[in-house]
Formats: sequence, C-alpha cells, structure tokens
Amino acid sequence: MGNYNDSMMEQITNRGNGVYGMIDNIHEARRLMVEQLSGTLITVAKDVKIQVEFNPTKVASYRLIGYENRRLANADFNNDAKDAGEIGAGHRVTALYEIVPVGVVNDTTIPQVDELRYGSKPKEKDLAPSSLTSDATDEKSAAASDEWMTLKLRYKQPEGDVSTKVEFFLKDADIEAKRSDSDFEWASAIAEFGLLLRHSQYAPQADWDKVIRRAQNAAGDNTYRLECLEMMIKAKALQRQ
Repeated sequence: MGNYNDSMMEQITNRGNGVYGMIDNIHEARRLMVEQLSGTLITVAKDVKIQVEFNPTKVASYRLIGYENRRLANADFNNDAKDAGEIGAGHRVTALYEIVPVGVVNDTTIPQVDELRYGSKPKEKDLAPSSLTSDATDEKSAAASDEWMTLKLRYKQPEGDVSTKVEFFLKDADIEAKRSDSDFEWASAIAEFGLLLRHSQYAPQADWDKVIRRAQNAAGDNTYRLECLEMMIKAKALQRQ
C-alpha cells in the first residue's frame, strides 16, 4: 500500500462531507480532476439515507454486501438530525444485497433460529379470515403480491434542513428487465471480484473465470471498465501462482 491509507482517507472525507481518490496515473488524474470534478464540487442532495424492506413472502434471508460502516439504526432513517452522506452531480450509489428466495432454504443454507417466546407472531385465530377486513386492505395485499421489496429514499435539498421521503417498489417484471442490464451485471461482477480477493467465506462458489466473463460482457467500450477488467485478469493470475 505504500503511504496510502484508505481507512484514514475515508474518515477524513466523512468529517468534511467530501470524496477522495488515489491518483497513480494520468488517466486517473483526468477522471478525478476533470471528468468528475463537477460531482465533487456540486452537491445535489445531502444527508441521503436509504432503507430497504424485503417482502417476507418472497425473500427468506438477505445480506448487505459491504457498507459495514455506513449502516444506520432503523430509527435514524426518519431523524433529520442524524448526519448522512452527500450525493454530487452525476454520482450514483450502488448497494448490493445477496438474497435467499423463499422456497430454496434448507437446513444447510441458513442457521435455524429458535422461535421467540415473547415475539409478535400472530395467533392462529388472528390468521383466520376476518369479516372486518376492508376492501382497501385486500387491495393492498393483492398489490403487494408481486413486490419483492420497498426502497425508501430520504434526502435534503443542498441548502435545506428538512428531508423529503420517496418510495419505490421492485416487482417481478422489474427483475426480469434487470437480467439484461449491463450496469447491474457489471456491479455484480465487481462485488464478486472483491469477495474473491478477500477469500470471503460467503462466496464459496465464486469463480474467477465466471466473474471475468461477466465483466467482459458488461464492459463494452468503457475505458475504465476495460482497465478494471485488466486488473481482474492480473489478479486471477496472481491468485493461482
């Protein structure tokens, strides 16, 4: 690593709501100081918070990949006094979750947890159809039947102090459309690349050849993606030495 301390740089930029990068060649200098300069200097949203709620009828278990030091308590999502990250012009944030869909869980997939003694599990009589159930409730349940998750986004205007909340829903049709999305394919390849480098226990079936092939399909003619692809190929060779 030389004199580069990623952890320290992250702490410094968090204090000042800034960004950081490592310039080791002319291409990286152009990317940070020319192409992405407006995103560094111009904030379009501040104190941006994201909250995800998975539909338990679709998702049996989930795990956030990365962002360990960015997590917030559930109550902090609606607390405008709680500081969060800024988004610059042209920037995007990608968070990946590994999920286990309902129906594929077995005894070896997820450790079983004892049933809670004082939990809020409804009683059998509460699960029975009720004559008091409104049509609105039925419609809401029907509408949510094809939803996989709800994404809540809260942010403040650059000069504002009160946040705005918006919600988005991921449905079956959205998942099918994403299967051919090159940006999603690239993001998943980068995440798996990181898991391979760290020899993660959560990626026992990760494979260098599959990752590189997926990255090649998504790279296109993007200069930075092609540069990253070269790093993947070199890393594969080093790992097998």
